[in-house]
Amino acid sequence: MSTLLRQRLETLAPQWQQQLHTLLSQHGNTPIADIRIEQVIGGMRGVPALLCETSLVIPTEGLRIRNIPITEIADRTPEAIFWLLCTGELPTAEEHDSLRQALAERATVPEYVWNVLHALPRDAHPMAMLSLGLLAMEQESAFRRAFEEGASRGELWKALLEDCLTLLGRITTLAAGIYRIRFSNADPILPDLGLDWASNFARMLGLPDPTGQFRDLVRLYLVLHSDHEGGNVSALTGYTVASALSDPFYALSAGLNGLAGPLHGLANQECLRFLLQTLEALGPQPSDDVLEQYVWNWITSGHVIPGYGHAVLRVTDPRFTIFRQFAERYHLQHELIALVNQLFQIVPRVLQRHGKAKNPWPNVDAISGSLLYIYGMREFEFYTVMFGVSRALGICAQILVHRILGTPIMRPKSLTLQELEQMARSTVASHT
Repeated sequence: MSTLLRQRLETLAPQWQQQLHTLLSQHGNTPIADIRIEQVIGGMRGVPALLCETSLVIPTEGLRIRNIPITEIADRTPEAIFWLLCTGELPTAEEHDSLRQALAERATVPEYVWNVLHALPRDAHPMAMLSLGLLAMEQESAFRRAFEEGASRGELWKALLEDCLTLLGRITTLAAGIYRIRFSNADPILPDLGLDWASNFARMLGLPDPTGQFRDLVRLYLVLHSDHEGGNVSALTGYTVASALSDPFYALSAGLNGLAGPLHGLANQECLRFLLQTLEALGPQPSDDVLEQYVWNWITSGHVIPGYGHAVLRVTDPRFTIFRQFAERYHLQHELIALVNQLFQIVPRVLQRHGKAKNPWPNVDAISGSLLYIYGMREFEFYTVMFGVSRALGICAQILVHRILGTPIMRPKSLTLQELEQMARSTVASHT
C-alpha cells in the first residue's frame, strides 16, 4: 500500500544513502573518541558509538527531535512527530491527514490476539501482555514475507514501513484493551476510525473525560516520550534486534521488554510512590523547612530522590517544564502538583549541598506519573505501557531509518576483565 510517507521517503532515501556513503569514503577511518575502562565496564556510558538520526539530547538543553527543540513541537500531534522522526520534516496538512488515515485503517486488533491475552493468568503484567500481543501478530509481517520472497536489501525498508504502520496503528487499541481486560475485567473498546491516534487511545482507555483534558494529556504524553536518542535500553534493543533483519514485530516487542526494566521505564512509578509516601508522612502542604529536612534525611539515609538527575542532562528536563505548564494551563489544584512544585524549589539545593549528584535537576518522571494519577489512572503497573505506546514511535522510526541507510548488524567487540587489566598495565607502563 502506497502512502504519502512512503512516497516522501522514496525521495529522501537516495540522498541519505549518498550522505552515508560519502561520509564513510572520506572519513571512515577518522577516530572520534577515546574510551576509558570505566566506560567499558559501566555499560558504555557516554561512548559515542551509535548512529541515531531521529533525536539527540543536549546536556545543557534537553531533547531535540530532528534538531528541533522539544519545546517548539510539544503542541504537535503524535502523527506529526512520527512524520518528523522518519523524514526530518514536519508534515503538511495533507501529509498529516494521510498518516492519520493510514494508522486508523490499521487500528483493529485481530481476534486471535485477544484470545491469546485472555488465556493469560488474571494477574499477568500489562507490559508482558503488550509485548506478547505485539509478538503474536508477527506472522502478519510484510517485512518477513518480503525477505523470504527475495526482495533486495535496498527495497526491504518499504516492507518495514508497512509493518511499522501496522504496529503503530494497532498498539493503541491493544494497549487500551489490555487496560480494560487487566484492571476492569471489561471488553476492549473498538477504535473510532474517524479520530486521531491520541484521541482514539484516550477514548479506548475508557476513563471519564468530560472536559477533554485527559485526551490532551495523552496527546502530550505520547509526544514527549516518543524518542530520546538511540542509546537508551529500549531504543538500543529494538535497533539491535532489527539490525539482524528480524522484523519490526520482533524488534518492537524486544525493545519494550527493555523498557519494562526498573532502571528504565518504571521511573515514573517510583517518583509517584515517593510523592504519595511523602504526603502520607508529612500531610498536604508541608512547610518548606519541614520538607527540606525530610528530603535531607531521605538522602543521607542512603536513598535517592526519584525523578531527579539524568544520565545525560545537566539542566531541568524541558519535558518536565512542559508538563508543569500543562498543569498550570488547566489550573490543576491538587496536592500532588503542589508537592511537585515545592520539591522543584527544594530538592536541587539539597542535592547540591549533599554534593554527590552530578545533575540535581528534575527529569520528566518527576511529574508525568502524577498527572496520570490525577486524571484517574491509578494502576501504576500500566504507566510503563503508556510509555511503551509512545516510545514505539521512536523505535519504529529509528529502525526504519537504519534500514533505509542499510547499516549492518550490530556487533561491538567485547573484552574480558583480564584483557582490560592488560590494557591498563600497558597504558600505565607507556607513560612511565
